Amino acid sequence: MITRRMAMASLAALLLPATARSAPNEQFSVAAGNESLPVLRYAAKVTGKRPAVILLHGSRGIELRRRAYERYADALSAGGIDAYLLHYMTTTDTAALDPKTSTQANRKAYDTGRFDGWSDTVSAAITTILGRPDSSGHIGLLGFSLGGFIAANTAARDERVAALAVLYAGLPDAMASKIRHLPPMIELHGEADRNVPIANGKKLIALARSVGAEAEFVPYPDKAHGFDLSDTNPATFDAIGRVTRFFHSRLAA
Repeated sequence: MITRRMAMASLAALLLPATARSAPNEQFSVAAGNESLPVLRYAAKVTGKRPAVILLHGSRGIELRRRAYERYADALSAGGIDAYLLHYMTTTDTAALDPKTSTQANRKAYDTGRFDGWSDTVSAAITTILGRPDSSGHIGLLGFSLGGFIAANTAARDERVAALAVLYAGLPDAMASKIRHLPPMIELHGEADRNVPIANGKKLIALARSVGAEAEFVPYPDKAHGFDLSDTNPATFDAIGRVTRFFHSRLAA
C-alpha cells in the first residue's frame, strides 16, 4: 500500500544527483507484429504487491530525452509504484517519423494509421505486467506528446487502465466520436505550445468529463512543448510532483 512516507520519498528522489538515481532493474519484451519491443522496469523498493505505471515516450523515441523520462520513473518507484518505460515504436515507425526524412504532414498521416496498432502494443504490455506476481492489479498510463495521444487512445479502449496522465497531447481525432469511457485523468499543457496546441488538451478533458470521468487540467503559462524535459526549469519538478501525486492517489491498493 502506498503511504504518505512513500509519496514524500518520491518527491525527494527528484533532488538526487543523476549519479544517485536508479537504473532499470529488469528488461523484457512485448510483441508488435514481427518485432519484439523492449520494456524497461524501474522497480519500487518495497515488498509485496504494488501498482504500476507505463511510460510512453514522444515521437523522437527514448534515448534523446531518456533522463527526462527516468525522472518520472524515479519519482514513481521511490513512492512505491513500479514504473515501466515502453519502447513502443517498431523500426518502421522510427523510419517513418524521422524528421530528417519526412514532412510534418507525412508524419501526421502516419500517426493516424498507427494509433490502434500502438495501443495494441500497450495493451500487450498491460497484460504482461498485470500477470506478474508482484502486481496489485492497478495500472496507469503516463504519456508524453505522441505517447500522450497513444495513452489516451489506449485508456479509452482498455478498461484495465485505472488512471491516465497526459502531457501536452490530446486524443486522436478518429477516436473522439467513439469515446464511451475514460479513467480518472490529469492533463498538463504549456500555454505557448506550438507543436500540440493547448486546445487539444482542453478537448480531451472535455471529452473525459462528458463520459463521467474525473479530469484535471493544468495549464503552464508561457511554457512550450516539452517544457518538463528541461533539467533546470522549475516547471519540470512541479509537473513531476503533480503526476506522481495523481498516481499515488488513484492507484493505491
